Amino acid sequence: MRRVGLAALGLCFSLGCGIAPTGHAAAPAPAVDAAWIQYGPGGSIEARAVVAAPGCPRARIDGVEHRMQVRAAANPDFPTICRIAVPRAARAIAIAGHAIPLPAARVRRIVVVGDTGCRIQGAIVQDCADPRRWPFPQLAAAAARARPDLVIDVGDYLYRESACPVGNTGCAGSPYGDRWATWRADFFAPAAPLLAAAPWVVVRGNHEACGRAGVGWLRLLGPDPVAPGEACVPHLAPYRITIGTLHLVVLDDANAPDVRRDAALVPTYRREFAALARAPAPSWLLMHRPIWGAIAGPLDIPIGGNATLIAAIGRRGIPAPIRLMLAGHIHSFEALNYGGAQRVPPQLIAGFGGDRLDRTPRELGGAIFQGDSGVKVTRGVSIPGFGFIVLRRAARGWDVDVHDVAGGVERRCWFRGGRVGCARRR
Repeated sequence: MRRVGLAALGLCFSLGCGIAPTGHAAAPAPAVDAAWIQYGPGGSIEARAVVAAPGCPRARIDGVEHRMQVRAAANPDFPTICRIAVPRAARAIAIAGHAIPLPAARVRRIVVVGDTGCRIQGAIVQDCADPRRWPFPQLAAAAARARPDLVIDVGDYLYRESACPVGNTGCAGSPYGDRWATWRADFFAPAAPLLAAAPWVVVRGNHEACGRAGVGWLRLLGPDPVAPGEACVPHLAPYRITIGTLHLVVLDDANAPDVRRDAALVPTYRREFAALARAPAPSWLLMHRPIWGAIAGPLDIPIGGNATLIAAIGRRGIPAPIRLMLAGHIHSFEALNYGGAQRVPPQLIAGFGGDRLDRTPRELGGAIFQGDSGVKVTRGVSIPGFGFIVLRRAARGWDVDVHDVAGGVERRCWFRGGRVGCARRR
């Protein structure tokens, strides 16, 4: 029942289909540009829609029609964003007459994507028209075919920050800046098949910090209500999501500098990391910037680490309820196990969804990190190329399949026994 009408849904949202009440002449309904379901604080479930009209469409939940509420009114940069709370016991929901996927009672397959946008930033320009250089549209379609029960996006949705340079055919005519036309081109249009495949958990990336695309992210995807005229909120409090036996904690580290320690932010993150001790066990920690992630340094030595977050943690380690960390920000796939004087759970980094890839060593053991946390990588691997990961529930943990753009399995990995690992290359 969850999959009925999903292909038609994407087409109808693009064209702005309407639905006429039974027994009445056809009446125009707001054209729906995008619609999806996402989880919020406490595991709340919300359906959202972006509409090209002041009014909101109707949502039919278990056969009963409800008018969606305005989440954020239209302004010169954004159309109306609508919302409606979805009861946990709901069996079916349709917006503008087309079904959208409800949460699964038990999550067995999770797609993880991240860093998906096409970069147009001054002199750094991707060819958004070439799927070899910006593959997110093909990647999203392949990820939808994996039939996930849940999608986790670890952040960085919008990369089109400046005008396409004159004469560049790869991005000619592209919108840019924090407005709906850009969000639609960089994320919502290419992500349509995946938005129609399963509910989402969304993480704020550094590209969604205030001063970049923060206003748009808070309107479209943020977990909190939108207050009219409210300034961009630079930092959001962590929140928990429970879906059956799956416990997630979403942490906003969008404004935590990587290479310099921001002393003003350290106390905030210190409190938030300490509060993880009260999370249910086992929990996964979702954030955009990894605390201990690695890229290639001089002589191809793996280096990295977020200076602000490492200072906040100090020598205390990550509280015991957290058993896995999921992040993006580094444009690669990485699976890392840690050692040292304090406890640090393993980490998967999935920032290889579309933006220009980072150079990372294949073997990440012995990575050199900033600060004095004493954390080291005991065993870690990186896999080159664009793609996404699928976590599949297994008898004693999770299987982690690293997929390429077309959906083929690039490498078999796993998370079990408190460690992550990957099979050797063939």
